[in-house]
Amino acid sequence: MAGRMAGKKVFITGAAQGLGAAMAKGVAAEGAKVSVSDVNSAGAEKVAAEINASYGEGTAFAFAHDVTNEEQWIAALEGANAAMGGISGLVNNAGISSREGSVEELSLEGFRRLMSVNVDSVFLGAKHGIKYLAKSQPGSIVNISSIAGLIANHTSPGYNASKAAVWLLSKNIALYCAKKGLDVRSNSIHPTFIDTPILDPIRNMFGKDEAEAKLGRQVPLGRIGKPEEIAAAAIYLLSDESRFITGSELKVDGGISAM
Repeated sequence: MAGRMAGKKVFITGAAQGLGAAMAKGVAAEGAKVSVSDVNSAGAEKVAAEINASYGEGTAFAFAHDVTNEEQWIAALEGANAAMGGISGLVNNAGISSREGSVEELSLEGFRRLMSVNVDSVFLGAKHGIKYLAKSQPGSIVNISSIAGLIANHTSPGYNASKAAVWLLSKNIALYCAKKGLDVRSNSIHPTFIDTPILDPIRNMFGKDEAEAKLGRQVPLGRIGKPEEIAAAAIYLLSDESRFITGSELKVDGGISAM
């Protein structure tokens, strides 16, 4: 299939819903093969089936995958490499948020959980994924951080810290690959409020319309983002259109970081 990502083979974590599912469908639409992984294996299988129904069997593959578990990383990447005939793109998308409270209120257990899912997963993905990307150069790693990794608030110490760690770890990975002489790039994407299930707690608190209006008022463009808009950014960074971009952060935030 012709497209901006024809011939690419992409592995995406946290792809049973939300941003991960949108990115998986987006890269497939542009001609890539895609492996979707998630701790929600049924959800991952559903997304893969939808992609195959649209673009043909053998376009998408699903893997059960807890991104905090190193052995599952090794197994999922081995399986994806075999299924797709290589891996040229890795999207570390899996992550969690929480209504965690202040630094005095957040438990150590809660802090460690946020760091494990949001940061350990990126470390493990790069640690075990670079060898596959090196065999399918040019390669690209895209790590989903957040605008909350660049701009702090007073109520989300674990989320702020974890997403900031993803931001700088992405740069470390970029420099490491460049130093090794690999044509493997690493960049981070920093969304603001996006219409995904991660917003459900605030929707449940205020109601959908009021919640989205409240969040939209914080964004200069006046609305929350769409999953497809993050997928478009990921497609650009995964494609050869961005071959000279590494160690960078792409803010997809409606202008909120400009204030």
